[in-house]
Amino acid sequence: MVQEFKTFIARGNVLDLAVGVIIGAAFGKIVTSLTDDLIMPVVGLVFGGLDFTDKYVVLSGSAAPGLSLEEARKGGANVLAYGSFVSALISFVILAWVIFLIVKAANKAMPPPEAAPAGPSEVELLSEIRDELKRRA
Repeated sequence: MVQEFKTFIARGNVLDLAVGVIIGAAFGKIVTSLTDDLIMPVVGLVFGGLDFTDKYVVLSGSAAPGLSLEEARKGGANVLAYGSFVSALISFVILAWVIFLIVKAANKAMPPPEAAPAGPSEVELLSEIRDELKRRA
């Protein structure tokens, strides 16, 4: 079983996947920082100093007006944190756009796959089968 595991791990696809996951996680942190630290403050400035991170609606429980999201949650309030969702949505869109651009560039850089060798057509195959059946009869 250990040898089987070594063979599985040594395959190129598994190693490529592991590298992709690690780089993806690191890139996700960069995008999150970009969104939270650069983009959302500018969006907040455009909307008159609005800070999206503490925007929420209390669904149940009680939260005094003006509490931060974290304080409201600690106080036991069930909140709908739409500000966090907006930040996460912007992060997702940025990440999806960058992945799209990477895949597009990779597709341009890679040569087109070689065409598969042309085999016999359907009619030729049926003719061969017919001829073989006649020969056997």
